[in-house]
Amino acid sequence: MNAPATAELPVVVIGAGPTGLAAAAHLVDHGIEPLILEAGPAAGAAVREWAHVRLFSTWGEVTDPAAEKLLAPTGWVKPDPATYPSGGDWAKQYLQPLADVLGERVRFGATVTGVSRAGRDRIVDADRETQPFVVHLRNADGTEERVFAGAVIDASGTWTTPSPAGGSGLPALGEKAAADHVTYRVPDLKDPAVQARYAGKRTAVIGSGASAFTALAYLADLAKSGDGTGTRAVWILRRGISGSTFGGGTADQLPARGALGLAAKAAVDEGYADAVTGFRTEAIERDGDGRLVLVGEDGRRLDAVDEVIVLTGFRPDLSFLSEVRLNLDERLQAPVELAPLIDPNQHSCGTVYPHGHRELSHPEQGIYLVGMKSYGRAPTFLAMTGYEQVRSVAAAIAGDLEAADRVELTLPETGVCGGAGLFDQPDADADAGGCCAPAPALVQIGSAPATEPTAPTEQASGGGCCGS
Repeated sequence: MNAPATAELPVVVIGAGPTGLAAAAHLVDHGIEPLILEAGPAAGAAVREWAHVRLFSTWGEVTDPAAEKLLAPTGWVKPDPATYPSGGDWAKQYLQPLADVLGERVRFGATVTGVSRAGRDRIVDADRETQPFVVHLRNADGTEERVFAGAVIDASGTWTTPSPAGGSGLPALGEKAAADHVTYRVPDLKDPAVQARYAGKRTAVIGSGASAFTALAYLADLAKSGDGTGTRAVWILRRGISGSTFGGGTADQLPARGALGLAAKAAVDEGYADAVTGFRTEAIERDGDGRLVLVGEDGRRLDAVDEVIVLTGFRPDLSFLSEVRLNLDERLQAPVELAPLIDPNQHSCGTVYPHGHRELSHPEQGIYLVGMKSYGRAPTFLAMTGYEQVRSVAAAIAGDLEAADRVELTLPETGVCGGAGLFDQPDADADAGGCCAPAPALVQIGSAPATEPTAPTEQASGGGCCGS
């Protein structure tokens, strides 16, 4: 079968989450036909998996202008811009209606298994740029298929590839064997079955970003309730506790995100969670009663726990992109031009500059990684960043470089510190200054802390700037 001319082909968008659907809306606005391939059964499939978590961004910050334009003729009414949706709200009230408007342009149950140039593996140079992309996929019924594309926008996110508990970036010894008592998601403690798993139990929470804050606050709320007597959390941090550990608090320009850190601080201060600092997990063992014992690289053995919640970030799945030529930063696995803007080794806090097609381009012209996936392992993503990315990328694909190069986004200052590298060292940032405020005064907040699509989006959004 000969490949058709590139000009006749759609732009394939991988992922029907917030960024992927926004990309499709912008392409339609430019008169370009998108084909959205979504592995899940519905729009925002990954977002639906954390439907119980409230975003720390408001409705005004998580809808895209081109998508709103596409929705307007249907009678869709934007929710109150000042209110905070849950993941479930986001999926049902915005993402699914947007997918419905796009209609047959969206294919569900379509898992992309490979992307290449038609007739060219990654080695071949001859006539490479004149060949369309070929996208291999597996349908829900198991059948295999290939489609051709003029360009490819990968908005598949990172939700399906969470980072492990092991401090080396690899699973801890025994981590896989303990899978029946380990989760990599914030549990929905309003679900009676899930609540029963944690109520009255001792649970280790590994991580130091928005997701970990949320889990600690949820466990503290359970401990305070009549159904959760005896519930205890052990908060495992790879670094020490300093003034910025709990984020920006009242100084955060996203107030609900600041409140998350305060909720985690309250869990510790009120005795519902014990903090263990400078601990890098090397092994997860079983004691004589079958409970889990975390062993650190320094030989420390913690008291046994019943459950482990691992919230150490996410990483991109690059396996299906092995035949295209990408230029990725060796540390973050983000595009090399973008990496310096988001690298937590260099930026423990501060504003991530708006960016577009130039920072997201690769040696393989016509393919873009966008949304959470474009950030690789960096934990600084906000939904509005992804919308600006795809606005620029769609304009570039349409040939409107003036619009593609224009900046149309002002991000809020994060007030949140975190990340890896030097910041991962105990107390390394204690006197570093920067954008983050000193430890904020403790305030009491409600039982459901708000969080950015923590490591979830297209298949989710990351936990704000810059925690991990």
